Amino acid sequence: MLGVFSSEIVTPPEVLVAAGNRSPSPRTTALALMNRYIKSNLSPVSIQIGDQVSLAYSRQNASLLQPRPFEIDVGCRSFGVKDDIFCLFQGMLDNLGSLRQEYGLAKSSDEVMLVIEAYKALRDRAPYPPSHVVGHLSGNFAFVVFDKSTSTLFVASDQSGRVPLYWGITADGFVAFSDDAEMLKGACGKSLASFPQGCFFSTAVGELRSYENPKNKITAIPAADEEIWGATFKVEGPVVLAATVNQEGTPLLW
Repeated sequence: MLGVFSSEIVTPPEVLVAAGNRSPSPRTTALALMNRYIKSNLSPVSIQIGDQVSLAYSRQNASLLQPRPFEIDVGCRSFGVKDDIFCLFQGMLDNLGSLRQEYGLAKSSDEVMLVIEAYKALRDRAPYPPSHVVGHLSGNFAFVVFDKSTSTLFVASDQSGRVPLYWGITADGFVAFSDDAEMLKGACGKSLASFPQGCFFSTAVGELRSYENPKNKITAIPAADEEIWGATFKVEGPVVLAATVNQEGTPLLW
């Protein structure tokens, strides 16, 4: 999956900007990155939202140009849109059945529709801590949500990081998210990092946070020149399990 967003939607992380400036390497534009994704994946689907957002996904796990024969099967890639909320999702939720009941969804609803409903709960039922949107999702997953009505971006990765997710900055300053590190490396150079597991990024919040430990600070550590990444993000402080609540406000611990 691939999501590309202009600086009008999301401000490029300073540490990744600095990494690209510190160790200059070949980069390409957001358009070139999207074109490469479309050409190198089987049966791709792409969507353009104005001049600021491009989304693409393929249900196939294999890339035509960059095959990954040892890739672990962590569920499907999927895409959905409802009420101008777009969602790219990869992985599988272990508690999808119970969450369908909690959000009043049909039994046929998949993970991407569940994530959209969870995001709507965050947006429409304030105060509803952002950490609760992903804190009660159990399984292996990574997703990118874009709310066209508010121009809000919400991105998250699971606690184990089994579903890969990376983010970087293209030559023309777009922020890109993808599960394909090699593809982003070609477009972002050293302005590239692995998205930290157990964390979410929201333009409404304005920063990267841990949903397991929402009060703990996240530190960006510049990487050595020989490393593929421009930086590594780490959650500081002791681990404290985050409490979540269900639709009725009952506390839950996961």
